[in-house]
Amino acid sequence: MDNRSEVREFLMSRRARVTPEQAGIETFGGRRRVEGLRRDEVARLAGVSVDYYTRLERGNLRGVSDVVLESVARALLLDAAEREHLLDLARTANPVGARPQRGHGDTPVRPELQYLLDAITTAPAFIQNNRMDLVAANALGYAMYAPMVAGSAGPANFSRHIFLDPASHDFYPDWDRAAWTNVTILRREAGRSPHDRRLQALVGELSTRSERFRELWASHDVRRHYAGQKTFRHPVVGDLELHYQTLELHGDPGLGMTVYTATPGSPTEESLRLLASWAATEAAAAAPSRTD
Repeated sequence: MDNRSEVREFLMSRRARVTPEQAGIETFGGRRRVEGLRRDEVARLAGVSVDYYTRLERGNLRGVSDVVLESVARALLLDAAEREHLLDLARTANPVGARPQRGHGDTPVRPELQYLLDAITTAPAFIQNNRMDLVAANALGYAMYAPMVAGSAGPANFSRHIFLDPASHDFYPDWDRAAWTNVTILRREAGRSPHDRRLQALVGELSTRSERFRELWASHDVRRHYAGQKTFRHPVVGDLELHYQTLELHGDPGLGMTVYTATPGSPTEESLRLLASWAATEAAAAAPSRTD
């Protein structure tokens, strides 16, 4: 990925999003020729010269201090995820980091992590890498994503499922939200792992095959998704309203674990019990029969 192009498009898209009123800049009527803030307005808010900010927006972050980046982040009203993304882009601009590196998504799943997943018996739990591959799960986790796993020729991948499998529109009742969320996670990971060739290949594949992915990717939105609520429509047990928690596994770079839980006493809690029973039945049917 071209880092200078990424920097330029990210900063321009964030600048276009901020209105003078949001930034506390007084306007005096008349038609503005640009959407959002002008470069000189951002420069003034960040405490740098117009020429210096123009250099940044053209994609040149080499040698820029964290102090300046923080000032630009405040001027553009970046949230925590966007600020982190800008800092990641700046780290990539360092010549030392310009050589290809082993993608963090290649981190193998340790047996101890699978033991941890298997110890969770009443909630779907899984581990994914920075390329959105499902690399490990417990029994309920595989049952939860059975439509994705069953339809995958290689490693099951959340992004390919959402954008390339028409069945995903049934699985995700709010498909637009699921698609946007997926792209914002991928965009953040692209900034954190700019030399991951497999991640680049995934983005290239989705850009070629999905018009909606191209549109969302061009928005340059980035978000962190560590907790919240999601709704699914499972083909076996129907609608599921689940709370999720995602933890980055710092001892295993590029891997994150997500656990879905149901509100106690809710219909979804009962549906998870039914899903667990179905998964056990499927596993028993698939197991080789024993003869005395």
